[in-house]
This record gives sequence, structure tokens and C-alpha cells, in this order.
Amino acid sequence: MLYLLWAWLMTPGPYHSALRLGWVGLRVRESPFPLPSGREERRGQGRSCWSDRRTHNENAPSFAAGAPGPGRGPRITSQMEYFGTISIGSPPQNFTVIFDTGSSNLWVPSVYCTSPACKTHTRFQPSQSSTYSQPGQSFSIQYGTGSLSGIIGADQVSVEGLTVVGQQFGESVTEPGQTFVDAEFDGILGLGYPSLAVGGVTPVFDNMMAQNLVDLPMFSVYMSSNPEGGVGSELIFGGYDHSHFSGSLNWVPVTKQGYWQIALDNIQVGGTVMFCSEGCQAIVDTGTSLITGPSDKIKQLQNAIGAAPVDGEYAVECANLNVMPDVTFTINGVPYTLSPTAYTLLDFVDGMQFCSSGFQGLDIHPPAGPLWILGDVFIRQFYSVFDRGNNRVGLAPAVP
Repeated sequence: MLYLLWAWLMTPGPYHSALRLGWVGLRVRESPFPLPSGREERRGQGRSCWSDRRTHNENAPSFAAGAPGPGRGPRITSQMEYFGTISIGSPPQNFTVIFDTGSSNLWVPSVYCTSPACKTHTRFQPSQSSTYSQPGQSFSIQYGTGSLSGIIGADQVSVEGLTVVGQQFGESVTEPGQTFVDAEFDGILGLGYPSLAVGGVTPVFDNMMAQNLVDLPMFSVYMSSNPEGGVGSELIFGGYDHSHFSGSLNWVPVTKQGYWQIALDNIQVGGTVMFCSEGCQAIVDTGTSLITGPSDKIKQLQNAIGAAPVDGEYAVECANLNVMPDVTFTINGVPYTLSPTAYTLLDFVDGMQFCSSGFQGLDIHPPAGPLWILGDVFIRQFYSVFDRGNNRVGLAPAVP
């Protein structure tokens, strides 16, 4: 994940309620249920709507989360973050988490953790849950600029109406350093394949499928570009919502099961192929804020769009957005084009407009890499369906 973290549609009848959150701390809204029936993709149970927030914290931590391995680069100061609420235990204890397709573990802080990062977040209290058990296993996850360790617990985990029984999860006992201190979330819920899971635990979505909690073995992601004035972001377990995208989904095979890894045909800048002329690999990662690629390629890309380094980030003149080139990722023969307004992030610094680049260099070495990461900058523009039943990713233009 790049925060950097290295980290339903329904048929008529009974259905689970849906929570839709707007901007953090402002309002709670009802989801648009019931949905039209009669189409298979309009089946499913759980809708978890994310909080959407633009951050302005220049001192916010930089870290990577998820499975052990290559870290991810430093966090940009202006970006959207997407959170959701889950509950663990009986009675339920609520936590704010990032739903991360780039990792596979669920973890939250433990009440026994005394690290500064834990003191600023909600901590799980096992003694307060009548359904808790402890397998007795320890875990440790190393991040790009931080780490955490603790014990594995097991309890029921609920995600907006869907309750997984006996879910193993990490209870962090130590979160050294400043990595998580200023994070807006308590923990991470990984949605990657089981092979990424630290400690060999079964991921939450795998248990949802095994316990028949979802009609279809898929989940989908809609990241709103304008949650203040429009529809909020939404994660759907068990299906997808056609109202969030236009046209038809284009299905792309997963090339390696771990991350949601797919093949890129090429990458074009201004209509000319600049990268991956013979194909390359990428992962679709909800836990990564930007789009990343090999640092030498990203440097060329920054130059091509007219971005220059400013205080450790790359930025462009906001006045130039209308003359900057489009960037197109061709995937399985289909072009996915990002306009300059889509691949830049607008912020205000000292009262002045600041347009930072949505691209960032990140070298992921073999055997995992090299990889491009299609993070939130990409997913905001293209509705994404993660189909475990057929090991494929569906993409279509998102409806703003």
C-alpha cells in the first residue's frame, strides 16, 4: 500500500443493511437499497462504504504495509484516503481500517500495546469478548519504514452485516517508531490472496466465501473522486454495482496469485508508447495512493508530463493541466486513459494552488518485481472488480 502502505448488488428479499459514510466526521447516509433485480451481477450481501478524506498533513507518516517484501515509497502530502469500519468480538468493538488488496492480513492494535502509535488508536480488548480465543501464535510484519509484531487472536469479525466466525487476526503489541502514530486508521484488512498472509492465516474474504456469506466469490471497489458533493466510496462483497461505472466490465486475467497482479500491454504518454513496449506486470492495489513504477521509468514519465521535483515530491504548474499529455495504460487490449486532472492531486500550500504528480518511483526487485502499482489514482477513474472465482480483475470507467 502506498500511503504509502506495504500493506452487491442484490436480489429482492431480505438483505443486509449498508452503511455509507461521507467525509470523515460529517455525516452518515443510507445506501441506495434495494437495487434492481434480475441480473446475476446484482447479487451480493455486504456493502461497506468508506470514509473519504483528503489529507493535508505534511508530517504524516510514510510507510509500507502488507506482506513482507519490498517497501513502498514516501507518502505524498495531498491525497485521498479511504477508510471503513469493522467490528471484532462479542459485544462488537469497532475499528477503522484500510481495505487493502495489496496485503492479506487483518490486524488491529492490542490493548496490551504500549507503543505511542497504539495509544493514539482504538485497541482491541480480548477480555471483553465472549467469543475470543487465542491460538498462541505470534506474528511480525516488516514495513518499508516501520514494523509491527504481536500475537494472533481469533474472534468473529463483522463487516457491515457480514459476520465471519473464527477469523484469525493480528493483535499488534509493538508498533515501534512514528510510522503509525499519525495514521488516520487503526489497522488494515487485507484482501489479497492467501499466499500473502503472514503466519498462514486465512484472509477475511476467503472465510467469507468458505462460510457462504457472499453469493458470488468477488468484491468490488468504487472510489469517489468527489465525496463532498456526490456519491461516497463503496466496497461491495459478493458482487458489483453497475450504477458506479459506464459500459461493460473488461476482464483481465490474474497472472500471479498473491497480489492482484495483471499484465500491461504498454504505457503511452500523449499517444506514444513510452514504457512496457513488450509488456510488463502490474498490481491493482487499493492500499496504494499513487501509481508507482520503476524509478528510472517514473523519472522519464515525470519529465514527459512536465513535473519537476519540489521539496521531495514532483509537481506541475496547475495552469498547465490543459496542455499536459494524457497517460494511457493498455491492459488486455483495452486503453485506460488518465487525463492530467486525473493523475495530479490538487492541494493548497500557504494559500497557493499546488498540483502534485500522481506518479512515484518505486523499485520492486525480483523475484516479486519489477512491478507497476495501479493505486488509488487509477482506481478512482476505473471501477474495479476483484473476481476470486475466476481469478480475474474487471475494469470499467467509473461514474463520478
